[in-house]
Amino acid sequence: MFRKQWSWLWEKTKRESSDPYYDLIDDFGLIVSSFQSQYGIRLSRELPTGMKWDEFRDLLVGIGPDTALGRIVSIRAEEDEDILKNFTQEQHRIRNEWKRKRARILEKMTDRTAMEADLAGIKAAFMRMAGMGGE
Repeated sequence: MFRKQWSWLWEKTKRESSDPYYDLIDDFGLIVSSFQSQYGIRLSRELPTGMKWDEFRDLLVGIGPDTALGRIVSIRAEEDEDILKNFTQEQHRIRNEWKRKRARILEKMTDRTAMEADLAGIKAAFMRMAGMGGE
């Protein structure tokens, strides 16, 4: 529901997080599942009723490795060659897809100033949604 209701916000702003191993849009289902399993929070209820961006961000940063998002992030982030040798075909597929996606994103990134402007836009949009101005 959140994804449909607020998709205009995400499409107008940068989709990626400050963590290079997940995407706020593409991984939203994993985020929802992880919030439910770790915190008992149903984002479909909390976001539309006014969960603040700072709270959402802080909880997202605290997602543990035993959640759906945590498991995927650990696969995407793995660099240890000994561990990679024991990856399943599916784990390699997940990691390789992510590396290709990140490479495309990095090619498109302009500079730090543009990135900071995008992040300020996301923050302002959340502030407007919360009725706190954000201009």
